[in-house]
Amino acid sequence: MKKVLPILILLAALIITAAIAIGVKRTKTVDWRESFNEKSTKPYGVSVFYNELPKLFKNDTVRTVYHTPASYLKANSENGYGDHVAKGSFIIIGNSDYLDDESIDELLHFVDTGNTLFISDYYFSQKIHDTLQIDVHYSANKKDSISHLSFENNNLKSTIIDKNVGVNYFSSFDSINCHILGYVKTDEKHVNFIDVPFGKGHIYLHLEPKAFTNYNILKDDRYKYVEGVLSFLPENDVYFDSYTKIQSGYGDAEKKSNLSWFLEQLSFKWAWYTALIFTLLFVIFNAKRRQRIIKIIKPLPNTTVAFVKTISNLYFDTQDHKNLIEKKITYFLEKIRTDYNLDTSVLNDEFILKLASKTGKKKQDVNTLINYIKLLKSKKEFFEDNLIILNKHIEAFYSK
Repeated sequence: MKKVLPILILLAALIITAAIAIGVKRTKTVDWRESFNEKSTKPYGVSVFYNELPKLFKNDTVRTVYHTPASYLKANSENGYGDHVAKGSFIIIGNSDYLDDESIDELLHFVDTGNTLFISDYYFSQKIHDTLQIDVHYSANKKDSISHLSFENNNLKSTIIDKNVGVNYFSSFDSINCHILGYVKTDEKHVNFIDVPFGKGHIYLHLEPKAFTNYNILKDDRYKYVEGVLSFLPENDVYFDSYTKIQSGYGDAEKKSNLSWFLEQLSFKWAWYTALIFTLLFVIFNAKRRQRIIKIIKPLPNTTVAFVKTISNLYFDTQDHKNLIEKKITYFLEKIRTDYNLDTSVLNDEFILKLASKTGKKKQDVNTLINYIKLLKSKKEFFEDNLIILNKHIEAFYSK
């Protein structure tokens, strides 16, 4: 033990020196990923907007929805088992591509009975496009990275969005029934905010979710634009969608652990790691002092299944959804090229028509799958639901 003590002291000194050096030299980088998480204080989280909702709707109740609209609205319907009947405005900020047909149908029914749906996102689910007869296009900023947002009503405050490489706008919509509420301007002026009457209620579609993020609300007086957008919503209860923002693998809400906050603090993190290292060293050196257990040599087992489980667990633990999504898309397109001798370099309408013809699938089903693959290829951040929806579309393609 006397020989081990100097080694432990040396290791401790090295760890403390490394911690001090990293603490001095480390420059904290800013995370600019667009999470639209209501708990996130990062630039493109929406914690400020989320915390201000009770003040903006101070006479009403603001509820956070941690489940899909299909399950939540059914549970809180007149014949449901929830604790109230859902009435008011359902708000979705970013990451709305998880909405499946069942959830969209439930949201449309919610609006049809006299309620309000507000979605701010770059694109919407295909069923929303088809039902409301809208199309969304993208335009890159040619001169700079600044987009100008304004309202049809000049009394409402306009604003700008910087760090914007491009904008999305409504290329077509029902100009007779829809009402134009706002515009986006880079090189040209386009419509990016509309009101679509639906049944007894209204659907508000907005194409710049970054306007609701912490960075833009806290910069200068840009919050006034958000107030202008929300002024179109009726004074009623608010349901804030959080299904894709913070959830477990089973779709239930989960809160950030207390340990994660400590690990974000550099001093606490190194103290924690140091304690773990010393614990490990203690176990190692203490184990050497005891008689080793004689191992029982077993015949080599067939480890094929175990290997597959290990690889799957590796992907599951790392939560590398982007890697899995890219591999599934690559494998699917390779199989299309092999089985049907089709060129998959351009996934356009002609390709969809040829694939539907050769496979005997419905054109609508093929169109939904290919459009979702194109959407995923354009995204930079991925969530578990993106992988689940992609897998569901691919399995449906092969099963029919």
